[in-house]
Amino acid sequence: MSKPEALLRSHAKIKGNIQSWLIMLPGLLLMTSFVWEPLFESIRMSLYKTRNVELVKFIGFSNFISVTGKDDFLQALANTFSYTFWSLLIGFALPVILAMLIGETTRGKSLFRTAVYLPNMLPGLAVIILWSAFFSGEKSGVLNILLSRLGVSAQSYLTRADWVIPIIILIATWKGAGATALIYMAGMASISPELYEAAAIDGATVWHRIIHILLPAIRKLAGTLLILQIISVFQIMYEPMVLTKGGPDNASLSLMQLMWQYAFGGSMNYGKASAVAVIVTLILLVMTAIYSYFNRKESDWD
Repeated sequence: MSKPEALLRSHAKIKGNIQSWLIMLPGLLLMTSFVWEPLFESIRMSLYKTRNVELVKFIGFSNFISVTGKDDFLQALANTFSYTFWSLLIGFALPVILAMLIGETTRGKSLFRTAVYLPNMLPGLAVIILWSAFFSGEKSGVLNILLSRLGVSAQSYLTRADWVIPIIILIATWKGAGATALIYMAGMASISPELYEAAAIDGATVWHRIIHILLPAIRKLAGTLLILQIISVFQIMYEPMVLTKGGPDNASLSLMQLMWQYAFGGSMNYGKASAVAVIVTLILLVMTAIYSYFNRKESDWD
């Protein structure tokens, strides 16, 4: 290769790199402004004694020690893991089932897609108000009216410590399962129909086709949605805040709600609120790292 040709190629490469960076620049600026800068500011604020948002005095890890040493933090931490457990138990398999059922329908598929996605289009606060009327402990509560037809006396569902978290997760699942089901449907659409036809010719039942064709095909997609669901549920806040205000007796208090209480609940202690936010971020980072490690190991085995 002659020297002029090498120079032309070098200039073309530099020009391509500059164009690539210019294309990414708006996204990088938005990411820096709305993600990284607030994140680093929260970390810095968690190390200071604050007066509203003003940094008064550097106190190191005192905010973390103060926050984690209180009973309400331990309760909120346990509740948040409980939210995650019930979310996986109630809500992880449901979108897969919905996607399979809709995928197997021959008529009205668009109608069913719209129907399952409709709750996701409703405002979150409207959904909470709707379900609070359904689970109301009064005799006028929808569920109590239905159960009264069966001779069951009125129950106060949202004041039962052992019921409140599953009920909140049931509401969140009702709202979000349809959108996740559509993602699964998109993943299932990539499966070649010839695989199903060959399995049917070999005498495979529907259950065998699900186990040996469908589930392996969406395994990686399910893994990605699993970690996204855990991250989402770990940040649950407005559902327990509106439905139960964290009650009864902090039985539904979440970490994000505790953070809100520190920042806006009267004390206006942004340092402690930032400490809770940093702790949540660290927990989610550890969970994501563990998932990435096992996912990489599984890919290596494949």
